Amino acid sequence: MHSPFLINLAFLSQKPTGLTTYAQNLFPHLLPLQPTLLAEKEISQFRHYPVPIDLNSDYGAKGHLRRLIWSQFQLPQIYRRLNSNLIFSPIPEAPLFSRCRFVVTVHDLIPLRFGKKSSRLSTYFRYYVPQVLKQAQHIITNSESTACEIMEFFDIPIKKITPILLAYDAANFRYLNLPTENYFLYLGRPDRHKNLDRLIAAFASLPNRQDYQLYLAGSVDDRYTPALKVQIAELGIEAQVKFLDYVPYSELPSLINRSIALVFPSLWEGFGLPALEAMACGTPVITSNLAALPEVTGNAAILIDPYNVQEISSAMQAVANSGEIRSKLSVAGLARAQQFSWEITGKQTAEVLANYI
Repeated sequence: MHSPFLINLAFLSQKPTGLTTYAQNLFPHLLPLQPTLLAEKEISQFRHYPVPIDLNSDYGAKGHLRRLIWSQFQLPQIYRRLNSNLIFSPIPEAPLFSRCRFVVTVHDLIPLRFGKKSSRLSTYFRYYVPQVLKQAQHIITNSESTACEIMEFFDIPIKKITPILLAYDAANFRYLNLPTENYFLYLGRPDRHKNLDRLIAAFASLPNRQDYQLYLAGSVDDRYTPALKVQIAELGIEAQVKFLDYVPYSELPSLINRSIALVFPSLWEGFGLPALEAMACGTPVITSNLAALPEVTGNAAILIDPYNVQEISSAMQAVANSGEIRSKLSVAGLARAQQFSWEITGKQTAEVLANYI
């Protein structure tokens, strides 16, 4: 069997994360390159090579470790068995010090900026990822911001990096013409760099905060959520701040459409998909003026300094108090979202990969 081009999907999870969403939306557009998918299950129209089922995040840290070991020792054997000449990995993983040629995608380097030095993820990014990037034929990133980070942290030349912006599910995230309710929405994890402590403080400082609610949608995390709940109690706003935990994908469009605004004051994002999904719903977006978020939102959002609580609060107040501002942001967001599609992302990715097959 001759299959010169492999796509490594061993990391795909049954509980979709941003990485899984990226890969699942991307690889259908790579079909013209006739790849073989290294995946747990067969996917129609594609050649398939089975991989073990326990190599992903559904199996926790052991799943990640098993995948790294499999990548170093089993993947090169598959590469030779299939007479391949290129592996594409939608995450920064590949066999090191082998004869395998590969292209990888890097989504962000947040663990190097905000992770604890002793954490497994920081170690992975400090020692393993740099070797992957140095040995890669080429690197794809999801923003100019991440491309600059790669150059800054790892001294990789810009000619080796191609930024290709992500996209969103246009069939799911769309304007629904629903009545606006009295809540601000945050969508995502509660990790420290997501800046929820300042968001909560900004909400608490609204002059008429009793008129509004703040919904925090995303999986509860025992490392961060308890401290946020203590902060909320100390501010006396327990009745107004709701932790929604994980919200099913099908329910997100309605939740976003009904909100006053998505408030996404993250300290750093490699892309910032919630901001794009909110714009696609015609929902006003308040987000950070840092990292990739200005690339994603253009002039269709209110950009704030995420370290400035008063600036976040003032933006929330302005959107809540002005129908004109909400309407302007809604129209601009819908227009901005039209510039993103997985077809464009897939075509640009295929063009890069075709240079190395």
